[in-house]
Amino acid sequence: MASNTIGADGIIIRDARSRYRTAQREEAGAHGAYEGELRRGGGSPRSDVAVTRVDAPAYVAELLGEGGEVVLRARRMYDGDRLVQLADTHIPVDVATAAGIEQVDTGVGGIISRMREAGYDQGEEATEDVELRESTAAEAEALNLQPGELVLSITHVGRTQDGRVVEVTRHTLGRGWKLRYAVPLT
Repeated sequence: MASNTIGADGIIIRDARSRYRTAQREEAGAHGAYEGELRRGGGSPRSDVAVTRVDAPAYVAELLGEGGEVVLRARRMYDGDRLVQLADTHIPVDVATAAGIEQVDTGVGGIISRMREAGYDQGEEATEDVELRESTAAEAEALNLQPGELVLSITHVGRTQDGRVVEVTRHTLGRGWKLRYAVPLT
Protein backbone atom coordinates (compact mmCIF):
# COMPACT_ATOMS: atom_id res chain seq x y z
CA MET A 1 0.00 0.00 0.00
CA ALA A 2 1.30 3.47 -0.85
CA SER A 3 2.63 5.55 2.00
CA ASN A 4 4.35 8.84 2.56
CA THR A 5 8.11 8.84 2.67
CA ILE A 6 10.82 11.22 3.74
CA GLY A 7 13.90 11.21 1.51
CA ALA A 8 17.49 11.61 2.62
CA ASP A 9 17.19 15.19 1.37
CA GLY A 10 14.28 15.81 3.80
CA ILE A 11 11.64 16.01 1.06
CA ILE A 12 8.28 14.68 2.26
CA ILE A 13 6.29 12.85 -0.38
CA ARG A 14 2.59 13.25 0.47
CA ASP A 15 0.92 10.23 -1.09
CA ALA A 16 -2.75 11.06 -1.50
CA ARG A 17 -3.57 7.59 -2.81
CA SER A 18 -3.98 6.14 0.67
CA ARG A 19 -3.45 8.72 3.41
CA TYR A 20 -7.11 9.01 4.46
CA ARG A 21 -7.88 5.30 4.68
CA THR A 22 -8.93 4.25 8.19
CA ALA A 23 -6.10 1.73 8.52
CA GLN A 24 -3.55 4.43 7.62
CA ARG A 25 -5.08 7.10 9.92
CA GLU A 26 -5.31 4.73 12.90
CA GLU A 27 -2.14 2.63 12.39
CA ALA A 28 -0.26 2.02 15.67
CA GLY A 29 -2.61 4.41 17.51
CA ALA A 30 -1.98 7.39 15.22
CA HIS A 31 -4.25 10.38 15.80
CA GLY A 32 -4.83 11.06 12.10
CA ALA A 33 -3.36 10.82 8.63
CA TYR A 34 -0.38 13.14 9.24
CA GLU A 35 0.84 11.31 12.32
CA GLY A 36 0.44 7.88 10.72
CA GLU A 37 2.10 8.82 7.43
CA LEU A 38 5.06 10.61 8.99
CA ARG A 39 5.74 7.72 11.36
CA ARG A 40 5.66 5.28 8.42
CA GLY A 41 8.14 7.50 6.60
CA GLY A 42 10.54 7.54 9.54
CA GLY A 43 9.64 11.02 10.77
CA SER A 44 8.82 12.39 14.21
CA PRO A 45 5.36 13.95 13.93
CA ARG A 46 3.92 16.42 16.37
CA SER A 47 1.28 19.10 16.12
CA ASP A 48 0.35 22.25 17.99
CA VAL A 49 -3.45 22.57 17.85
CA ALA A 50 -5.73 25.49 18.69
CA VAL A 51 -9.51 24.99 18.58
CA THR A 52 -11.89 27.95 18.39
CA ARG A 53 -15.19 29.01 16.89
CA VAL A 54 -14.97 31.62 14.13
CA ASP A 55 -17.08 33.07 11.35
CA ALA A 56 -16.57 30.96 8.24
CA PRO A 57 -14.16 32.59 5.77
CA ALA A 58 -15.77 33.26 2.38
CA TYR A 59 -14.17 30.24 0.64
CA VAL A 60 -15.36 27.94 3.45
CA ALA A 61 -18.88 29.39 3.48
CA GLU A 62 -19.07 28.85 -0.28
CA LEU A 63 -18.03 25.19 0.04
CA LEU A 64 -20.36 24.59 3.00
CA GLY A 65 -23.24 26.29 1.22
CA GLU A 66 -23.80 28.51 4.26
CA GLY A 67 -22.03 31.13 6.32
CA GLY A 68 -22.00 31.66 10.04
CA GLU A 69 -19.99 30.15 12.82
CA VAL A 70 -17.75 27.09 12.32
CA VAL A 71 -15.24 25.24 14.46
CA LEU A 72 -11.65 25.98 13.42
CA ARG A 73 -8.89 23.51 14.23
CA ALA A 74 -5.70 25.46 13.45
CA ARG A 75 -2.65 23.20 13.42
CA ARG A 76 1.07 23.72 13.08
CA MET A 77 2.49 20.38 12.04
CA TYR A 78 6.10 19.40 12.62
CA ASP A 79 8.61 16.73 11.78
CA GLY A 80 10.68 16.87 14.95
CA ASP A 81 11.44 20.56 15.44
CA ARG A 82 10.92 21.47 11.77
CA LEU A 83 7.56 23.11 10.98
CA VAL A 84 6.49 21.51 7.70
CA GLN A 85 2.89 22.58 7.24
CA LEU A 86 0.01 24.67 8.49
CA ALA A 87 -3.43 23.09 8.39
CA ASP A 88 -6.67 24.94 9.14
CA THR A 89 -9.75 22.72 9.34
CA HIS A 90 -13.22 24.27 9.34
CA ILE A 91 -16.13 22.09 10.51
CA PRO A 92 -19.85 22.94 10.83
CA VAL A 93 -20.65 23.47 14.53
CA ASP A 94 -23.36 20.77 14.62
CA VAL A 95 -20.96 18.19 13.17
CA ALA A 96 -18.13 19.15 15.53
CA THR A 97 -20.48 18.99 18.52
CA ALA A 98 -21.95 15.61 17.54
CA ALA A 99 -18.48 14.17 16.86
CA GLY A 100 -16.94 15.62 20.03
CA ILE A 101 -14.04 17.25 18.18
CA GLU A 102 -13.82 20.66 19.83
CA GLN A 103 -11.05 19.44 22.13
CA VAL A 104 -7.41 19.41 21.10
CA ASP A 105 -6.89 15.62 21.23
CA THR A 106 -9.46 13.84 19.07
CA GLY A 107 -8.09 10.34 19.70
CA VAL A 108 -7.00 7.51 17.44
CA GLY A 109 -7.78 8.22 13.79
CA GLY A 110 -8.45 11.92 14.38
CA ILE A 111 -11.50 13.91 13.34
CA ILE A 112 -12.42 11.73 10.36
CA SER A 113 -12.80 8.71 12.66
CA ARG A 114 -14.82 10.73 15.20
CA MET A 115 -17.10 12.04 12.43
CA ARG A 116 -17.67 8.50 11.12
CA GLU A 117 -18.62 7.31 14.62
CA ALA A 118 -21.10 10.21 14.90
CA GLY A 119 -22.79 9.35 11.59
CA TYR A 120 -20.91 11.80 9.36
CA ASP A 121 -18.84 9.27 7.40
CA GLN A 122 -16.94 10.97 4.59
CA GLY A 123 -17.53 7.95 2.41
CA GLU A 124 -15.35 6.73 -0.40
CA GLU A 125 -13.84 9.95 -1.71
CA ALA A 126 -12.66 13.45 -0.82
CA THR A 127 -11.76 16.28 -3.17
CA GLU A 128 -8.41 18.09 -3.00
CA ASP A 129 -7.63 21.20 -5.02
CA VAL A 130 -3.94 22.09 -5.22
CA GLU A 131 -2.89 25.66 -5.88
CA LEU A 132 0.46 27.42 -6.04
CA ARG A 133 0.00 30.85 -4.48
CA GLU A 134 1.83 33.63 -2.69
CA SER A 135 2.16 33.15 1.04
CA THR A 136 0.45 35.53 3.42
CA ALA A 137 2.66 37.45 5.85
CA ALA A 138 1.67 35.10 8.70
CA GLU A 139 2.36 31.98 6.60
CA ALA A 140 5.74 33.32 5.46
CA GLU A 141 6.77 34.08 9.02
CA ALA A 142 5.63 30.69 10.34
CA LEU A 143 7.22 28.67 7.52
CA ASN A 144 10.43 30.74 7.46
CA LEU A 145 9.81 32.06 3.95
CA GLN A 146 10.26 35.44 2.34
CA PRO A 147 7.03 37.47 2.29
CA GLY A 148 5.06 36.55 -0.82
CA GLU A 149 7.17 33.44 -1.49
CA LEU A 150 5.16 30.71 -3.16
CA VAL A 151 3.50 27.95 -1.15
CA LEU A 152 1.49 24.91 -2.13
CA SER A 153 -2.04 25.12 -0.85
CA ILE A 154 -4.22 21.99 -0.74
CA THR A 155 -7.90 22.50 -0.03
CA HIS A 156 -9.35 19.19 1.15
CA VAL A 157 -13.16 18.90 1.10
CA GLY A 158 -14.80 15.95 2.86
CA ARG A 159 -18.43 15.13 2.07
CA THR A 160 -20.89 12.59 3.43
CA GLN A 161 -22.56 10.07 1.11
CA ASP A 162 -25.50 12.48 0.66
CA GLY A 163 -23.12 15.28 -0.42
CA ARG A 164 -23.01 17.41 2.74
CA VAL A 165 -19.64 19.09 3.27
CA VAL A 166 -18.47 18.28 6.80
CA GLU A 167 -14.81 19.30 6.58
CA VAL A 168 -12.81 21.93 4.73
CA THR A 169 -9.08 21.78 5.44
CA ARG A 170 -6.53 24.08 3.86
CA HIS A 171 -3.03 22.60 4.09
CA THR A 172 -0.27 25.17 3.49
CA LEU A 173 3.06 23.64 2.54
CA GLY A 174 6.36 25.47 2.29
CA ARG A 175 9.57 24.09 0.84
CA GLY A 176 10.32 20.39 0.98
CA TRP A 177 7.18 18.68 -0.33
CA LYS A 178 6.28 16.53 -3.31
CA LEU A 179 2.66 15.53 -3.95
CA ARG A 180 1.72 12.13 -5.37
CA TYR A 181 -1.71 11.32 -6.81
CA ALA A 182 -3.18 8.51 -8.91
CA VAL A 183 -5.84 8.98 -11.56
CA PRO A 184 -7.95 6.38 -13.32
CA LEU A 185 -7.06 5.78 -16.96
CA THR A 186 -10.26 4.03 -18.00
